[in-house]
Amino acid sequence: MSAQTDPADLPGVTKEQEPSPAAARVPGPRGGTGGKGGARSAGGSSEGKTLNVFSHGILVIWGLLVTMPLLWAVVSSFKDDTEIFGSPWGLPSVLHFDNWSRAWDKANMGQYFLNSLIVVGGSLIGTMLLGAMAAYVLARFDFPGNRFLYFLFVGGMGFPVILALVPLFFVMKNMALLDTYHGLILVYIAYSLPFTVFFLSGFFKTLPTSVAEAALIDGASHTRTFFQVMLPMAKPGLISVGIFNFLGQWNQYLLPTVLNVGDPDKKMLTQGLVALAVSQGYKGDWSGLFAGLTIAMLPVLAAYIIFQRQVVAGLTAGALK
Repeated sequence: MSAQTDPADLPGVTKEQEPSPAAARVPGPRGGTGGKGGARSAGGSSEGKTLNVFSHGILVIWGLLVTMPLLWAVVSSFKDDTEIFGSPWGLPSVLHFDNWSRAWDKANMGQYFLNSLIVVGGSLIGTMLLGAMAAYVLARFDFPGNRFLYFLFVGGMGFPVILALVPLFFVMKNMALLDTYHGLILVYIAYSLPFTVFFLSGFFKTLPTSVAEAALIDGASHTRTFFQVMLPMAKPGLISVGIFNFLGQWNQYLLPTVLNVGDPDKKMLTQGLVALAVSQGYKGDWSGLFAGLTIAMLPVLAAYIIFQRQVVAGLTAGALK
């Protein structure tokens, strides 16, 4: 018998149970061999937690900066003028709903709200229909001048609208479209088309080609394929760009100020708010002003609250695919 006994020769010990040299050098949870890697992992974890706390803090501050003025305007719409100046940060002692009725009737906010609803509704439908059709053709078909037309739309996004106000005014005047709903609808559509085509063309490129090819093989025309197959598949993108267009057209002030100059009953809601704010220097009806401002904000807030998930899904769908 040798002086050193092999562990494999001991009874009950097999080759698989024999400890290997590498296993003998593996440190425990507090071992010194893996200390450097453990310190690196702990350091990375602490840095990640610090960055996470910092980013969340920035988001909280940004959220407060955005929501606090909105909440303050809504609360002030239920106060009277004395409370607005006497306790601007306090809650109203009594809810003055007459502020809303006064802004709706006497300040003519009801008529302005209806005008904006008609113009924005018509322009949004036209923008989405024409923009989706143009984007689908540019994204799915190859023809001479395709890239030129695409970059023409992209270039329209960077063209300042203020440079076109004077020639646009005279064009609309010569066509007898000033102070009309349909004239402003056409201008809004032209104003929103570049961004719509740019957004939807990238979205249509992410849709599977096999679905459109299968529809064409089954005998569907290009028009039927677009409206019944491809357009429903692009619903997330349509909702996202529709929300952006709604926000931009609802808050538009420059175009209606230039193109609606004659008939005061055809003014948009933004024009009515500016007129109401100017009149406060003579009448001092600040509670009515805050009520009118809240009335103008409600459709925008409602649209975003209802479709916020669809907006996020439309923005991320192209990246996920």
